[in-house]
Amino acid sequence: MTGAPQAPVAGPRPVTGDDPRQLFARVPFCTLLQMRREHSAGGRARMSLDAREELGNVIGAVHGGVVSTLLDVAMASAAVSQVDFARTAVTLNLSTSFLEPGHGTLTADAQVVATDGQVVWCRAVATDAEGRTVARAQGSFRYLPLPR
Repeated sequence: MTGAPQAPVAGPRPVTGDDPRQLFARVPFCTLLQMRREHSAGGRARMSLDAREELGNVIGAVHGGVVSTLLDVAMASAAVSQVDFARTAVTLNLSTSFLEPGHGTLTADAQVVATDGQVVWCRAVATDAEGRTVARAQGSFRYLPLPR
């Protein structure tokens, strides 16, 4: 290729802050989805989000990618709470089973199942406002140092 060199494309930056418990609220993608962390402590976490038009799929339900993200973030939040937010966790593997279309407010409850100190295994369930199970997930996450 010829021509002028291309300027580097700006991309995501690490999320940092003084209080690791508050980093979630600064994650741009979670902010874009308007995801809320209800609680995260002792290897358990609850996340929620409200269905809205821009999160919809062809059948008028919350898009499966959004539901997967909700489950993924809930499990990662449970994982970091297991180590009292001293490290972060990145997804190694995520398996999601969809059971019902998601409508209204969706809530994901996650818990740590096991850890070897480096990798943590979690499971989660997403429900709608009527308590119907929308999806279930399990995943593995690698602990990493917090970004500086």
